[in-house]
Amino acid sequence: MGVEISREIPFSQEELLMLEQRFRRLDIDGSGMLEPNEFFDIPELAQNPLVQRVISVFDKNGDGNISFYEFVTGLSKLSEAGSEDDKLRFLFSIYDMDKDGFISNGELFRVLKMMVGNNLTDIQLQQLVDRTLIRADEDFDGKISYPEFCKMVRDMDIGEKLTLHLK
Repeated sequence: MGVEISREIPFSQEELLMLEQRFRRLDIDGSGMLEPNEFFDIPELAQNPLVQRVISVFDKNGDGNISFYEFVTGLSKLSEAGSEDDKLRFLFSIYDMDKDGFISNGELFRVLKMMVGNNLTDIQLQQLVDRTLIRADEDFDGKISYPEFCKMVRDMDIGEKLTLHLK
């Protein structure tokens, strides 16, 4: 595998070696790729309702698996070196399931449904989605753009909450 990664990755050689070791431990079958089931074998992630969405965001080439490059690139956005914008774009990508640059009513419903499960009825959840869209959709196009999303979450300290500390 090696740790020869492009300059866009803000990790030191030592951090890359540590991440490579973690990647290899997660890669149970030794394929050099992380398959979704290998993520679900991690107890902390198995309980996270959004783990499949995180995998999808990390999976830049859409093959259903995470290469070491995709793993490190994804983590770099969430690391201390990742910018506030990197973290906001990552979070936006969780909701923007079809990758069209907008969060639609249906996408917001599906992601929130993953998070709340059966704690809300579909009617209650749809009401929450509708209220969120009304509040966030400043140009009244029926969907949330990235700038609208940023305004909506600006007071939530997303940058700090989404920062992974590697050491």
